[in-house]
Amino acid sequence: MAEFSQAGRARRLGAASLGLLLLFAPRLAAREGPLTLDKAVALALERNERSLAAEQDVVAAAARVAQAKSFFLPSLTSTGTYSRRPFERTIMVGGNEVVIQRLNGLSEAFQLNLTLFDVRSLTGLAAVKAQRNAEADRAAESRRQLAFEVSQAFLATLGTSQVREASARRFAFAGQNLEAAKARFAAGLASVNDVTRAELEYAKAEVGLTRVEGEVETSALQLGYLLDAPDDARGPLAVPEFLIEAASAEAADAEALIEEALARRLDIGSLRWAAASQRALARVPLLGFVPSLSASGRYTITNEAGFSGKNWNWNAGATLTWSLFDGGARFGQSRERRALAKLADLDLQAAMRRVDVQVRQALVSLDNQRASLKQATVAHEVAQKNAAETAELYRQGLASALEVADANVSLFEAEVGLVRERYGLGIAFLNLEAALGLDPFGKEPLK
Repeated sequence: MAEFSQAGRARRLGAASLGLLLLFAPRLAAREGPLTLDKAVALALERNERSLAAEQDVVAAAARVAQAKSFFLPSLTSTGTYSRRPFERTIMVGGNEVVIQRLNGLSEAFQLNLTLFDVRSLTGLAAVKAQRNAEADRAAESRRQLAFEVSQAFLATLGTSQVREASARRFAFAGQNLEAAKARFAAGLASVNDVTRAELEYAKAEVGLTRVEGEVETSALQLGYLLDAPDDARGPLAVPEFLIEAASAEAADAEALIEEALARRLDIGSLRWAAASQRALARVPLLGFVPSLSASGRYTITNEAGFSGKNWNWNAGATLTWSLFDGGARFGQSRERRALAKLADLDLQAAMRRVDVQVRQALVSLDNQRASLKQATVAHEVAQKNAAETAELYRQGLASALEVADANVSLFEAEVGLVRERYGLGIAFLNLEAALGLDPFGKEPLK
């Protein structure tokens, strides 16, 4: 029995281990390899509350359209009634006994109503449809902006990570330089000033490394918040080389880009639909002078025939409603809604002018960033050459520890400048794509 119990326990432990492995296998597989920019954007669009809320806004707008459409569809109601009475009453009609009142009265009524024509409701439906389209464009624009925020946070985290690597190299080199200075001082080949200068550079490098590690953690926290995946944000990130390469290409003519942006931008499309909705609503009050036509039908059945001698009955009719005067309320509503429509048109005009400015500013920023990257590349090459030559001269006793420390600092600053300018170019290109209405990958966003 003991052996059987141990064998059963082993099988249960094995099954539990297998279950845990199957549970965590997808997560382990997801962590294999560095996190790419497209995966980061996909995670944010899938998990971030802003993306999910935008989807629900579209669902709510579609539901409002369904409610508006229901006004033009027939409505059918059924009403059942039960009545308990103290006595029963009958009369003779044409030699037949007819029940006027039963002790237990039962009746069922079916009512059908249908709007045949109502121009105000038709115009209101057009306004609601336009508002639904506006919400769809607004939701897609919200998701697009979220994708750009993720992309910028991704580049910022990647940039600070590479700055941390440069700081680590500076710290390691400062430690080696300090040991060398102490050895040369012990051998009488250098003064105490060299050791002091090396110690100062070592302390600065250590402080700088600590500070940049905090910046990396802050950037990772922001990226993890956007992705709703903190662990993925702290893992290795893949360098989006395609973004840097695309940013190096020459842009097209500014006027052509502005025209494309105005036709593509989802926020502009949303404002266009919103303005169309307000213009439709502005027509509704004065359309109250147009009469509306509706039809209705009713069928009833009861266990009390009454004087007619029939247990069932029906009727059908049409109603023409014409509101001739409402005290002037519709004129006030018309003025208010015309003002709201004008405001919507002004918002659209202002947004279109902003697009012009945003595209031109993005082009200027991209050109400046390209020039800055070229300068930073040259400065980095010069700093590398200077650091190598100074280190060789120091080994030969032809340079001081001060010169070596200065060369190391210059190389570090050049590396940091190159990293920042390189990813600054990527962010400038992202700003241009955002101004043009594209997604971070240069494609038109899906609604």
